[in-house]
Amino acid sequence: MQAREEKLKTLINWAKNTGDIRVVLLTSSLVNPLAPVDEFSDLDIELVFENSAEYVSDNNWIRNFGHPIAMIEEDETCFNGKHAMKMVLYDDYVKVDFKLYGKSHFLKEVNLNELPEDWDIGYKVLIDKDGLTQNLKKPSYEVSIIKKPTQEKFSQLLNDFWWDTTYVAKCLARDELFYAKFMSENNIRNGYLITLLEWYIASEHDWKITTNKFGRLFKKYLTPEMWEKTEQTFSGSSIEDNWNALFAMADLVSETGTQLSQKLGYSYPARLEADIRCYLNKLRPGPKPLPSSG
Repeated sequence: MQAREEKLKTLINWAKNTGDIRVVLLTSSLVNPLAPVDEFSDLDIELVFENSAEYVSDNNWIRNFGHPIAMIEEDETCFNGKHAMKMVLYDDYVKVDFKLYGKSHFLKEVNLNELPEDWDIGYKVLIDKDGLTQNLKKPSYEVSIIKKPTQEKFSQLLNDFWWDTTYVAKCLARDELFYAKFMSENNIRNGYLITLLEWYIASEHDWKITTNKFGRLFKKYLTPEMWEKTEQTFSGSSIEDNWNALFAMADLVSETGTQLSQKLGYSYPARLEADIRCYLNKLRPGPKPLPSSG
């Protein structure tokens, strides 16, 4: 943390003495009261230039704050012409995400009717040489608050979840680990499971909570029992391990989805779940239950 604070001081002093810079903002987790902050948290810095073109094309100025060991650059075309980005990891392991604005584009953002999400999540004006931020609305910090789903959105997520489990099952039956991993981690976990757990947690906190990006705070808000069930959805490299994780996902979605449906007064697709489970059980190798003698 000390290295980060020292780098921020150096950056502010440099900006004060650089005539091209008119505004400096600190944004994101370090100025968001709802965000977790630790020694790994980045510096998110927005620089507003009279004309940003030189600083977008030339990276020498970045060395004023230390020795870069890695960097990712994205020009204005990636952001509809609004700004450029330079994300830099320095040799003291402090990461700084620089957002570079030209003055005219910055003022267009400031004067929008609604505060852009990147600022509504939190910002602090560090330097403003011309009063360009005087019309900048105050952040609500509510962008990351989990919103209650509609019945339509709730039903669509569950329908898509059960549908995509069949792809994972087919891949595992074929011994196609790469595609199974893609479907289970990219589609199912990131697309459905994380969202459902967000809803589940928010429903227990009056829909006034955030769990941060991609479930970063799930362990904090789930009970030890529920966290253990969530851990079981992560798999290793063996096919059997991935089958276990798939069924752990199914069980977790069934439990949280059913509880949520009761809380929200929504319908749960019990028939769909039962039919898909039969399909998954049929594809999974191993002893099959004997047919009923009745």
